[in-house]
Amino acid sequence: MIPAMLVAGTHSGVGKTTVVLGLMAALKRRGLVVQPFKVGPDFIDPTHHTAICGRTSRNLDTFMMGAEGVRRSFSRGVKGADVAVIEGVMGLYDGLEATEVASSAHVAKTLDVPVILVINVHGMSRSAAAVALGYTLYDPEVRIEGLILNQVGSERHLTMLREALDLPIFGSLPRNADISVPSRHLGLTMGFESDHDLDALADFVEENADLGRMLELGCEVPPHEPLPEASGEGVKIAVAYDEAFCFYYQENFDLLRALGAELEFFSPMHDDLPEVDGLYLGGGYPELYAEELERSGTRHQIKRAAEDGMPIYGECGGLMYLGESVISGEKEHRMVGVLPASTIMTRRLQALGYVEGKVVGENPVVATGKTIRGHEFHYSRMDCARDARFAYRFTRGKGILDDKDGLTEQNALGSYLHTHVYSYPMDRFMKGCREYRGR
Repeated sequence: MIPAMLVAGTHSGVGKTTVVLGLMAALKRRGLVVQPFKVGPDFIDPTHHTAICGRTSRNLDTFMMGAEGVRRSFSRGVKGADVAVIEGVMGLYDGLEATEVASSAHVAKTLDVPVILVINVHGMSRSAAAVALGYTLYDPEVRIEGLILNQVGSERHLTMLREALDLPIFGSLPRNADISVPSRHLGLTMGFESDHDLDALADFVEENADLGRMLELGCEVPPHEPLPEASGEGVKIAVAYDEAFCFYYQENFDLLRALGAELEFFSPMHDDLPEVDGLYLGGGYPELYAEELERSGTRHQIKRAAEDGMPIYGECGGLMYLGESVISGEKEHRMVGVLPASTIMTRRLQALGYVEGKVVGENPVVATGKTIRGHEFHYSRMDCARDARFAYRFTRGKGILDDKDGLTEQNALGSYLHTHVYSYPMDRFMKGCREYRGR
């Protein structure tokens, strides 16, 4: 048993993220080792969790990882922690289309973890009781143990709410315009970009919530299988990690290491490409750093490595960087030039949601015939060469062109798809890296 709670909202925009960050900061300030988690595929909230808690936040997503993957991630993540805090996604019951899959409620049921429901009570009194009752009765298997009331207007407002509500009230947060987190086009700013006043966040929650009662909540830690042991010679894989490339799932790193990879983190803007056997380029914001990426000679080193047959895998931002150029407005910046396509930035969201499909073409990362799952989220489209080759065909999701994704050239693969190793095996990529090393 470990003290644990899943903080969910009635819907997006109720202040759930601010509540969670303040809760994490307050618990950390008490001297507790806090293990953070995030429901869903989001990369950005976890960077804030990590910055506050000093432990890498892990995603819990029943669509990409499956229920067993969620249990394994939770079990491995809480090792050495005093308390686990899970931030929900959207509204408590909002999942894939009309199902519970990928919802906060599904994760809560998978782990049997208690839920604290955040309700924005601005403009409500007795109606808040109806909201709480509806959420409690909708699925009795979801253990809603108490409430945090956000945007409480006054003591009189709080008195009315207390008289109307039957569930325990763990916190009543007054309106405070100074406690917020800035955002950008893909969501919040990244944790390493933020200048959180941690004391202010901690004070806000500590003064207006009962942390002691929340720490009485908890769940059993599920048993988990050990990571696979490495088979074959170890390899070195370069991982692009800087302001431009920062969207990664921790389990992807964990599994690559378990399979025998030594990961070398570097910045394509500031560093040379290390002496390695493969390259992993995650998502991020290459469009915001296109000038620096163009100016860096590292793009030429990566192109030469690709021409030499090095296995290269790029996701979303990595796909954009491996292409010919990134075009934003009147400006065009040259990129690596491995993949025969250019990225055109748009003002409108081009794709958002879960993706599922089949691997239909040869590529250096995953075998043909496999079913793959992931997530896509981008404000860009790609102008591809007529003879461009694609490895994926989506049955759900948009992809690069007409449900096709996974652009391949030489021994490189780039995709809009963000993937998780629990549904996207990396052993083929590792095999290719070993073969490249042994040439």
